[in-house]
Amino acid sequence: MQLLLIHSDYIEYEVTKDTPIAEKIDESLKKGRLEDALGAFIAVERVDETNPKKVAVQTADEIKNVANQVKAKNVMLYPYAHLSSDLASPRIAVEVLKNIEELLKPRLSVVRAPFGWYKAFKLSCKGHPLAELSRSIRPAAKEKMKEKIPEALKAEKIKSHWYILTPDDDLLDINKFDFSKHEKLKKFADYEMAKSRIVERAPPHVELMRRFEFADYEPGSDPGNMRFYPKGKLVKSLLEDYVLRCAINYGAMEVETPIMYDMEHPTLRKYLDRFPARQYSMDSDKRRLFLRFSACFGQFLMNHDMTISYRNLPLKMFEMTKYSFRKEQRGELVGLRRLRTFTMPDMHTLCGDMVQAIEEFKRQYQMCMDVLADIGLSQKDYEVAIRFTKDFYDANKKFIHSLVKIVDKPVLIEMWGGRFFYFVLKFEFNFVDALDKASALSTVQIDVENAERYDIKFIDVNNEEKRPIILHCSQSGAIERCMYALLEKGYMDAQHGKMPTLPLWLSPTQVRVIPVADRHLKYADEIVAQLEMQHIRVDVDDREGTVSKKIRDAGREWVPYVVVIGDEEMRSGMLKVAIREGSEPKKVDMSIDGLSSRILAETKSMPYKPLPLPRHLSSRPKFVG
Repeated sequence: MQLLLIHSDYIEYEVTKDTPIAEKIDESLKKGRLEDALGAFIAVERVDETNPKKVAVQTADEIKNVANQVKAKNVMLYPYAHLSSDLASPRIAVEVLKNIEELLKPRLSVVRAPFGWYKAFKLSCKGHPLAELSRSIRPAAKEKMKEKIPEALKAEKIKSHWYILTPDDDLLDINKFDFSKHEKLKKFADYEMAKSRIVERAPPHVELMRRFEFADYEPGSDPGNMRFYPKGKLVKSLLEDYVLRCAINYGAMEVETPIMYDMEHPTLRKYLDRFPARQYSMDSDKRRLFLRFSACFGQFLMNHDMTISYRNLPLKMFEMTKYSFRKEQRGELVGLRRLRTFTMPDMHTLCGDMVQAIEEFKRQYQMCMDVLADIGLSQKDYEVAIRFTKDFYDANKKFIHSLVKIVDKPVLIEMWGGRFFYFVLKFEFNFVDALDKASALSTVQIDVENAERYDIKFIDVNNEEKRPIILHCSQSGAIERCMYALLEKGYMDAQHGKMPTLPLWLSPTQVRVIPVADRHLKYADEIVAQLEMQHIRVDVDDREGTVSKKIRDAGREWVPYVVVIGDEEMRSGMLKVAIREGSEPKKVDMSIDGLSSRILAETKSMPYKPLPLPRHLSSRPKFVG
């Protein structure tokens, strides 16, 4: 159960249209209003089906408790599916909502908005500290995990030794490091040592991804599988194109491999137990198959069949895995942060020996920093974790210390006494969001096992067979997670008084043109046509409404350039451009060519795709209600 509680001066609703799952209601229930009310927005989840009566009691108790604290006598129960990606069946949801209503009635005046209807609602939220609260309620009975848990996931519980390594080469026990000037590093370290990925409430980017019509939960699929609307698909595909281009420019060969494999294949079975991820599995033609969670399987099987010379090394192969699948636990799934189906850039590099592997690791470390910078995430936006075995550290201290000097800030160190995983060294760049949860973006690992497991060989200078060292690299991390990080970063920027933005090359609308009146629309379209010819994404807000409201709407969409067209602009040919930067929009007079030149200079060498929606806002459907 997901519960959002808002103490309001008033809350009202009116149904607009039924859906196929709408409950039958009397005419009197098609609208409702309460004054000085606690609005309880409720999403009944699939896990609640294990004990619907118990979860109804728990939820009613929580609503009573909050109502008592804010001294509210009126409660409106409002079904709100958008709080969860893992909804209960309509029958169970209505049953739970009705139970909650009955449990509250003896003490409170209750109105329940009908289930399964499209509704318009209004409320006026009070401004006190308890006016907005969210809760996650779990039924007493817990679900049992039926899938086989890989040994590597169990190994995440093995004892780790935690340190902070500074650019001055000080390796300090984590309890002795002064975090006073490194608040985000402290949050990251606490999150990592706790090893808990459960999310109790939705992070801010969930509201943003829906408001921008980027993505949304897909109730018709397995949890953790998202639907992407045109603007979100545009951003996602631009990121994919950019990361692929970086890999190819780096010298990687692009390949494509299957998304499913035989679970009983002897080589793959062993690898499954060595990789910390839960698999999706299925039966087909009397065989047990699993969906890949990376491109390792396909690329390593391909490497096994290749003839490779030392002259080919380091040999790099890359795949933009559409898609990878990991059966993450339900409590971990939220928005774009952690998914069960995602797009993972995956590059593997075969190296002749550890010396070459370390040299290549350092190059890829810098490449990952460059990729994130172009995506819009600078070094101050992420924290660094470096993880290794003690033996590897003792043999390669100077190298590991050099990685810290490159980022020039303290990094979190996790050291293992022995090796359980297939790698001896890995790093991650980790984004810490508004809820203080950390998510890995870029990573590179040094793999010392899988060349032998997959029987991968190369011919050395003496014409002898040798096993390569393998690097695993994801330059950006999952594409969806990059979108999550950019949205969370924008939210946190706004909290600190800075205008939130996306990088210009990723902004679905780069320029919005707002005609003051109908007579200015033709000229606005002429401007749009000129900018479109320069590969700039432009749209026109030709909807009914005031100019000031249209400007506010553009701001809520983080549109980077807004141009208002009136009589003066038509006479002079000059544009009044509001540029989204700093803490307030900056207004500049410039020509069409000047605006075009500025945008093209800022987006130079980055991928481009045209606007994926009608040019006129009045012609666009609304994807999110």
